[in-house]
Amino acid sequence: MRTRPSPRSRRHRRTRTRPAIRLTAGFLAAAALLVSACSSGNSTPSAGGRVEAALAELPRVTPSALAPYYAQRLRWRDCGVPGFQCATMRAPLDYDKPDTGDVRLAVARKKATGKGEPLGSLLVNPGGPGGSAVEYLQQYAGVGYPARVRARYDMVAVDPRGVARSEPVECLDGRQMDAYTQTDTTPDDARERNALVAADRKFAESCGARSARLLRHVSTVEAARDMDILRAVLGDRKLNYVGASYGTFLGATYAGLFPRRVGRMVLDGAMDPSLDARRLNLDQTAGFETAFRAFAKDCVRHSDCPLGGRGTTPAQVGDHLKAFFRKLDAHPIPAGDADGRRLGEALATTGVIASMYDEGAWGQLREALTSAMKDNDGAGLLSLSDSYYERDADGRYSNLMMANAAVNCLDLPPAFSGPEDVEKALPAFEKASPVFGPGLAWATLSCTYWPVRATGEPHRIQARGAAPIVVVGTVRDPATPYRWARSLAAQLSSARLLTYDGDGHTAYGRGSACIDTAIDTYLLRGTPPTPGKRCS
Repeated sequence: MRTRPSPRSRRHRRTRTRPAIRLTAGFLAAAALLVSACSSGNSTPSAGGRVEAALAELPRVTPSALAPYYAQRLRWRDCGVPGFQCATMRAPLDYDKPDTGDVRLAVARKKATGKGEPLGSLLVNPGGPGGSAVEYLQQYAGVGYPARVRARYDMVAVDPRGVARSEPVECLDGRQMDAYTQTDTTPDDARERNALVAADRKFAESCGARSARLLRHVSTVEAARDMDILRAVLGDRKLNYVGASYGTFLGATYAGLFPRRVGRMVLDGAMDPSLDARRLNLDQTAGFETAFRAFAKDCVRHSDCPLGGRGTTPAQVGDHLKAFFRKLDAHPIPAGDADGRRLGEALATTGVIASMYDEGAWGQLREALTSAMKDNDGAGLLSLSDSYYERDADGRYSNLMMANAAVNCLDLPPAFSGPEDVEKALPAFEKASPVFGPGLAWATLSCTYWPVRATGEPHRIQARGAAPIVVVGTVRDPATPYRWARSLAAQLSSARLLTYDGDGHTAYGRGSACIDTAIDTYLLRGTPPTPGKRCS
């Protein structure tokens, strides 16, 4: 599943996770970071009996070749956004060969605003992979985090390598992206299947042609190592961090590599690094089905629900939606788009999926579905889809989708070896989600044709020696299922699991006073939630 922006206000946007993300090369060689259970005694067998690798701590002494990066001084300048400063930080393109060139990373900060004792920097990341942390800081975290947190911390963000302002990965132009996002991901015959494969191949080849220098060096391990350089450059002894969605995997990776440099760390909407790509995508497919059923139950309580009335079961609501998707597959409808796009099955499905991330968008989704199903007007669903893909009114896309694929496909081997492999897995995906399963199964095919071989693999992260880490899981989270939070909390040696019994993706800042108080108390006092704490 690909990651896209939340349909709620961009001021409070979370970027979401397409779960094909894992570890890749780090210090000296990838093998130096991964040790088997046979040698470490710290790993456990996977469900299939294979011994999982564990992420090993890096040497505590900074290699001399990296000393210039750790000693650099940032030149802060005005960002053009009141109250914020920006700078550019250098990191080695290749940590194995730091003398072969740099990558330049965009950094932003907002200085602490209060009179209390300063607590250093608080680094934030909204997820993705591919979400702009700088934009998230300027549009939400730097102005929307609780005032008492902003009073004590310098709020900081860095766009990870390959993302947004940090030497972005480039692939397709706007018109090509329009065609790609409209590709039918539920092929009915060989012709449609071949078209889907051709679209994925073109996307991958374009990324390889336009971003050849960077494509081998956008792994999560490298991004985590960049964060340690930033920590040192900012003058912080330890890293304080709040990561959402994919940002939890990035943060957990940092903790695994540098456990003794972990300060106060919150991982909200947690990923499970021990799962392979197929299992991750299958779990997320089930997560979307859970969220859809919650939406369906809510929808039929409203008089404007176009998918059924009171007494209609979630399964029946799903059948009605699938029937609508089939109609759009055969006959796309007008959407009032200046570029002539019509609403077909692919874009409509994306619009619905986008709304599963936040229960606050369910009313907008009912309205958009009513317009499309009853008035033959696809504008509402197209708008939701465009928000998901970060497409603006002029037909320009952010690089979210490109960076998302680049990181995902490097961090973990592809879920499927080819279309025949997908077809064999369709029953399992359809069982996980009768509504979204087939489309999400086919969507996992994109990494199969990636021009750079994956260097990561499933692994556990233990981070022995780290300070307490707060892992947050939402019970009906569509994109990062609750079981992932439980798994990550069980892996991390110092984790404390905080549960939100609610809907939507991530929990902090979503309206639960219980969750917000627990996290704020931890960030300000260093006191983690009590074991087993559960909020609603």
